Amino acid sequence: MKRAIEPTSIERTMREDDFIVSKTNAKGIITYGNPIFIEFSGYTEAELLGSQHNIIRHPDMPRSVFKLAWDTIQGGKEFFGYVKNMSKDGGFYWVFTHIAPDFDANRQIVGFTSVRRCPRREAISKIEPVYREMLQAERAAGARDAIAAGTQVLVDLLNKSGTGYEELAFAL
Repeated sequence: MKRAIEPTSIERTMREDDFIVSKTNAKGIITYGNPIFIEFSGYTEAELLGSQHNIIRHPDMPRSVFKLAWDTIQGGKEFFGYVKNMSKDGGFYWVFTHIAPDFDANRQIVGFTSVRRCPRREAISKIEPVYREMLQAERAAGARDAIAAGTQVLVDLLNKSGTGYEELAFAL
């Protein structure tokens, strides 16, 4: 159900006590969204349920960040990071996200739960230039090599700072 949406400069800011919650199956299809998720996404519940979670992906986000997130959670681990999402009307909202895999009784991943909180403005001002640089590298590399190029920008930054991505996310 992904539509061609023109991004705008209209930002929706989460309230301090907001929690955006969504659940997906193992393939990233939305199976639940709380009322705040519905509010910020701008979609109706009926539009969200059954859609790929990337329906809210903002084009300013590097593909390599989602590859990192997807690899982490499919490996059975939790992912923490900053994400710029896009609403149905083209507006955007930043979140600090925590994504965790949901397991069945046999420890098989059956889905994912994501809880997003209001990010600190200072963290956004620090991560946004990193994402912009990653995105530029992805575009310069072309579609086939985009993820590797964006990932290399992040790896270089992490090596220079001596931290991992999760440490960086919590340090911002």
